[in-house]
Amino acid sequence: MIEWIAYFLALIIGITLGMIGAGGSILTIPVLVYVLGIAPTEATGYSLFIVGITAAVGVIPFYKNKLIDFKTAIMFGAPSIVAVFSTRAFILPAIPEILIKTESFSLNKDTFLLLLFALVMIAASFSMIRNKKSPTEDLLNAKPKNYLFILLEGAVVGVLTGLVGAGGGFLIIPALVLLSGMPFKKAIGTSLIIIAAKSLIGFLGEANLAAANWSLLSLFSAFSIMGIFIGFRLSKIIQSNILKPAFGYFTLLMGIYILIKEGFLK
Repeated sequence: MIEWIAYFLALIIGITLGMIGAGGSILTIPVLVYVLGIAPTEATGYSLFIVGITAAVGVIPFYKNKLIDFKTAIMFGAPSIVAVFSTRAFILPAIPEILIKTESFSLNKDTFLLLLFALVMIAASFSMIRNKKSPTEDLLNAKPKNYLFILLEGAVVGVLTGLVGAGGGFLIIPALVLLSGMPFKKAIGTSLIIIAAKSLIGFLGEANLAAANWSLLSLFSAFSIMGIFIGFRLSKIIQSNILKPAFGYFTLLMGIYILIKEGFLK
């Protein structure tokens, strides 16, 4: 029964990606950890595969409609892919199992990753809640392309993705609109191809792929992929400037819940 609840939530994850091009990993990690009971370090790796394969399938309709900027995707994606692979292969394994230990307080690796993820969720929520401008307004206010900032943000998002398993769409899309002068819908398509590439390559940096629960990953991903096509349909009915703030408030509550669950807020 618990697994089917998780698969239903996987459908919601895909719908979210299909509607706003972001938010998939923000839901994936809590579902894997709190619904399925998977350890946080392992869950961040699973999230990379699930979000990556879902985003890869989601690229197809955007490609057919010529809503992908491949040059910018390479500029942003190249440093991001290097960063996420390096983080999963070298930085994450180097983090000690116990980071802080005193008589009254102990912080282990799994709890640290959940804390970091919760803070990312809260920061992302404020970004989405404040984002009340329409895609047209974003485009009108967009700046000329700034390739240096695109490269730097690609690397930063890659490290973040490697540590917490977040695809980073909530960071990528604003960057593409504001730094590349890209139309909103093209930014979503370009974001999906970046997320797919860096997430799947990051997953390959896992230390023990053979030990992964491939049955769970396959079913979870299948429901998420179904959801992304439903999300595309719904995106034609529900405007993103209505959906994003609502999802932002939900993300804020999830971030606060993780902090309470792990004992950081009492």
